[in-house]
Amino acid sequence: MAGTVLDSYALLAFLRGEDRDGKVRQLLERASERDQPLHMTEVNYAEVKYIIVRKEGQARWNQIADDLPALPIEFHAVTRVLADLAADFKANHRLSLADAFAAALAKDRKAELITGDIEFKPLEREIQIKWL
Repeated sequence: MAGTVLDSYALLAFLRGEDRDGKVRQLLERASERDQPLHMTEVNYAEVKYIIVRKEGQARWNQIADDLPALPIEFHAVTRVLADLAADFKANHRLSLADAFAAALAKDRKAELITGDIEFKPLEREIQIKWL
C-alpha cells in the first residue's frame, strides 16, 4: 500500500469530534509515529474549510487552521494527472468534484481512501476504500 488518503468526510469527522470509534485519530497517530503522513488534496482541504466556516464560523476555522500544520497530513496540489483522473471519476459516477479528487489521489498513489461517505460506494472496484 502506498499510503492513505483522507477525504473531507474523514477529516471533518476528526475535527468535529465525530470520530466516535477513533479510527481517524488512530490513523493520524500512527502516521505521526511512523513519520509517514496521510494524504489529502488541496481541493478536499478547501471543502473542509468552507464547511467549517459555513457551519461553525470563521473563529472556529481560525482555531483549526492554527492546529492543522501539526497534523501528519501532506496536502497535494492539483496536477493535470489528478485533474484528468478526477474528471473521469466525475464523468462516470455520481459524486462531488471534491470527492472525485479524493478518489483520483487514491488511485494515483495506489493508496487506500478513508471515508464514511456513501457516494464512494460505486468506486469500490476501482480504488481501495476503508469505511469509517
